[in-house]
Amino acid sequence: PAGHRSKDREYLKGVLMMSNIKNKATLHEDKIELARSCIEHRATWMALTYAEMEKAGVDAEKITRAAVRKCGNIHGLRFREQCKNPDDLVEFAGIFLTEDGRKNFEMNVHDVDHDNIKSDFHYCPLVSAWQKLGLDDDTIALFCDIAMDGDRGIAESMRITLDLGDTIAKGCDTCKLHFHK
Repeated sequence: PAGHRSKDREYLKGVLMMSNIKNKATLHEDKIELARSCIEHRATWMALTYAEMEKAGVDAEKITRAAVRKCGNIHGLRFREQCKNPDDLVEFAGIFLTEDGRKNFEMNVHDVDHDNIKSDFHYCPLVSAWQKLGLDDDTIALFCDIAMDGDRGIAESMRITLDLGDTIAKGCDTCKLHFHK
């Protein structure tokens, strides 16, 4: 109902602003738009849950980071189990970075070898959701870093490292991820 939406916005009061982050999708396919919508839904839940925790006086960042990281750990263990040789990052890339996943984030995957995976994301549906909520750029950058704890958890379960360089949420043109041994 419409009344609930206005109440949700009240919870985020104080951080509502217009974002200056450039985050425009260029690839438009029905299946990809549906997947992006699901990703945006997840990001909206995260933002509203975070706001409710803050309102309740708990450490929202600590709790959200822990939950997102555990989710990443679970997924990372599943990816690890799917790899015949989990020490080969070429194999991990083939399982983790699916064609649809690459399209969802308009991802360019490059420099893939036994020890490294480098990729650039040109669009982020999570950032899109936070922009639609009217969150300010600092809050979007915080939420992005928290969301990346999921990818850090995947890396941890794969027994590799994730270095996060530029991010769209910080105003860069792309997000730069480097998984490596």
